[in-house]
Amino acid sequence: MQQKVLILDFGSQYTQLIARRVRELNIFCEIFPYNSLNFKIENYKAVILSGSPFSVRSNDAPKPDLSFIKGKLPLLGVCFGAQYMAQKFGGKVEASEIREYGRANLNYIKPNDLFFEEVSKGSQVWMSHSDTITKLPETCELLASTNDVKNAAFKFENEKTYAIQFHPEVYHSKDGLQILENFLVKIAKVSQTWTPDSFVETTVEALQKKLGNDKVVLGLSGGVDSTVAATLLSKAIGKNLYCIFVNNGLLRKNEFEDVLEQYKGMGLNVKGVDASARFLKELKGITEPEAKRKSIGKVFIEVFDDEAHLIKNVKWLAQGTIYPDVIESVSVSGGPSATIKSHHNVGGLPDFMKLKVVEPLKMLFKDEVRRVGKTLGLSADLLGRHPFPGPGFGIRILGDITEEKVKILQEVDAIFIKGLKEEGLYDKIWQAGAILLPVNSVGVMGDERTYEKVVALRAVESTDGMTADWVNLPYEFLQKISNKIINGVKGVNRVVYDISSKPPATIEWE
Repeated sequence: MQQKVLILDFGSQYTQLIARRVRELNIFCEIFPYNSLNFKIENYKAVILSGSPFSVRSNDAPKPDLSFIKGKLPLLGVCFGAQYMAQKFGGKVEASEIREYGRANLNYIKPNDLFFEEVSKGSQVWMSHSDTITKLPETCELLASTNDVKNAAFKFENEKTYAIQFHPEVYHSKDGLQILENFLVKIAKVSQTWTPDSFVETTVEALQKKLGNDKVVLGLSGGVDSTVAATLLSKAIGKNLYCIFVNNGLLRKNEFEDVLEQYKGMGLNVKGVDASARFLKELKGITEPEAKRKSIGKVFIEVFDDEAHLIKNVKWLAQGTIYPDVIESVSVSGGPSATIKSHHNVGGLPDFMKLKVVEPLKMLFKDEVRRVGKTLGLSADLLGRHPFPGPGFGIRILGDITEEKVKILQEVDAIFIKGLKEEGLYDKIWQAGAILLPVNSVGVMGDERTYEKVVALRAVESTDGMTADWVNLPYEFLQKISNKIINGVKGVNRVVYDISSKPPATIEWE
C-alpha cells in the first residue's frame, strides 16, 4: 500500500507549496483542514502542520487536538505549527518587535537528525511571521537560530516531534527540500515510491474496482487534463468510456475541428457536439464573472445530460479536475484558506442529473499530470499545450459576451499564439492568451479617427498554477505582435501587455 503524509492546513498561502515539495520527493501527501474529520490518522506515516494567517495569541486562532498525533507519529510544525506547539506545551509566544519577513541565515545549528550534515551554518531560510517564540517548553531542545530569531528550530525530547519557525517549502529556503527529505525519509522512514508509473498502476486498478462494467461519459476539452483523464479511464474500462467534445462557442480559432482531428488514432471513442449557439444565448447580457462561470457550467451540465441520455445506462460523469481547481474552489476541502473563484468542473452535479462523478486526477498538480501523460505515451505536443480555461473566452471577454466579440478575440489570440510558436517562445511559457477589455480607445488609422477595442496580452511562467510570474517578452516581439493585431483584426486599435504576477493577481482576469 502507498505510504502517505498528512498535511494539516491552518490556512497558509504556502500550504500547497508544502505539498508540492513533498511530491517532489516521490512521496504522496494529502492536505486536510486542521479541523477535518475526513481522514484516518492510521493511514499516514507522518504529519506536517502548516503555517497560518492567524496569530497563536488570537482568541479565534486554530487550536487543534494533537493528542492522537504528537509522540505517536513523526510530526513537523512549520511557522504557525511550531508556534502552536511551543505555546500549547509550556513555551511562550509574543509579538515580534519587528515583523520577521524575508531572507535570514542560520547562525547556530546544533547537530541533529532534522538538519544532519547537509544543512550547515549560514544556510538561507525564509521567515514570514509577526510573532516569535521567546521561550521553549521545558521538554524541548534548541536546534537552530538566526540573528533575529533565537528559537528558529527545536525538537521535543524523546519524540520524533520537530518544529521550525521558517518555511522550508519556499524556494528562498535554500536547503528547505533537504530538511523535508531528512524529516520524511530519514526520521519518519517514509518510502519514496510515488512515481508516475505507480500512479498509473494504482489509479487504473482503483478505477476498475470502482467502475466495474459501468459506462462513463467524459467531457474532453482538447487540453492536457481531460486527455490524460480520458486515457487513464480508457486503460481501465475501454469501450465503456464515451467521450464528448463540446463546442461552447468560446474556443480558440478552429479549435473544435483541430481537437477532433487530434483525437483520431488515439483509440478514444469521441463525439463532437456543436452547442455554441446554446451557450451564447444563455450568456446574453451577463457581465459578472462568477455569473458567467456558473452559466457556462450550467449549460455544460445540460449538454452532457442530453448526450448522456443518448447513451444507454450511463452511470458516471468523468472530469479532469486537478488539485489546484479543488484548492481554489473549496478552500482545501473546506478549510480556512480563502476561496478565490469557482471552477466549472468542481462542486458536484444538480439533482436532475443522475450521474455519479469520477475524477482520476483530482489529487495531482499540473506538472504531475504532464508526467503521468508522458508515462501513458501521449505526444509531447499535446502535453506541452498551454492550459486553457474551461469557460474559454467567456472569462477572457470582460463584460458581456457576443458572437462578434468572440470572433475578434479568436483572431487576436491566434496571432499571439502563432507568434509565440514562430519565435520559439511558446514552450518557455506556462500559459498565454489575450483578453478583450470592455473599453474603447481613440486611435488614428490613415487620416481617420478610430474608436475601437483594446486587448491585453498575458503570458506567465509557473510550475503548477498556484503562483505565477509574468514573462518578460522581448519588446521587439511585442511590437511585432501589436502591429499584426492592429493591422489584421478589424475592431482593435490598441494592445497592452499585462505585467501582474499571481498573487496578487490571478492568471485569468475573471
